[in-house]
Amino acid sequence: MNEIRAITTFVRAAALGSLRGAAVDQGISPQAASHAVMQLEKELGVRLFHRTTRKLSLTEEGQRLLDSVEPALAVLSSALDEARRSKEDVAGMLRVSAPRSLGLPVLWPYFEEFQQRYQNVQLEVQFDDQFTDLVTDRSDVGFRGGPPPSGGSIARRLVPIQLIVCASPDYIERNGAPRTIEELSEHRCTGYRRANTGKLAQWQFRVGDEIVYRDVPAAICVNDTELETQAVLSGLGIGQLGSFNAATHIRSGRLVPLLMQHVTEYGTITIYYKHRTEQSLRVKTFIDFMVERMAGNRNFFLDSSELRVAQLPEKKRVVRRR
Repeated sequence: MNEIRAITTFVRAAALGSLRGAAVDQGISPQAASHAVMQLEKELGVRLFHRTTRKLSLTEEGQRLLDSVEPALAVLSSALDEARRSKEDVAGMLRVSAPRSLGLPVLWPYFEEFQQRYQNVQLEVQFDDQFTDLVTDRSDVGFRGGPPPSGGSIARRLVPIQLIVCASPDYIERNGAPRTIEELSEHRCTGYRRANTGKLAQWQFRVGDEIVYRDVPAAICVNDTELETQAVLSGLGIGQLGSFNAATHIRSGRLVPLLMQHVTEYGTITIYYKHRTEQSLRVKTFIDFMVERMAGNRNFFLDSSELRVAQLPEKKRVVRRR
């Protein structure tokens, strides 16, 4: 029995919930995958999976084995990767997909830096507000804002997306600032029309332990988050902006955060990619490059201390009479 192959097949079957999926992942036949796992069970004298016609799940012994071998396989995989690096070049086509809202304000500066460093990589970037299926669309790496993708790929969370109500100092000087969610109806507000659905996005707030949604009438409505940010910066209205658009402007004083006791999170910015064990060096290099620069990057969100300061009571603002 090839123990390494059998253990690798077992680990992939556990991760994918399917021996057939593990076989495809390993480039072997389903019969070979099933035989490898059965031989491993025979060698260990324990059953590793509960099997039904529709489902594959780990037994208690299988879970213990998985917990034990995963770190060792990771070390082995890393060692083999290092051995190959001297023979591989970071070169070739690299296809990346991402929503338009993350394009210029978040991702593009890092894409430029990567391209300048690895000039033998042909970077093909597709900005699309529809969720990209990596296999169907033949992409190597995807980015997503909001809830992480479910199934079929590895997803790594990079930074949280906070939804922050903001206004420019000029707007507040002219119109005052709302102190409650209800007072928003007395103000000009911006709106974001979702490109993938055509619907006006609701504003969401944390009230106690609950998340509540409000339809806020829009005095100006756009289908681009960067344009909405510009509208708020220009004093055209109050907007609820993603922290990746707002955080830098808040720190510089160009935007003032409002109703901070109601800030909520709309998922995270996530990088996701396929499970392929034969993943090319250029793809691995790009993933490591982006994770190193973006994971926990405070340019894109307010940390807990900033949120606490922003929630401190303010002096009542004087509204200039017209």
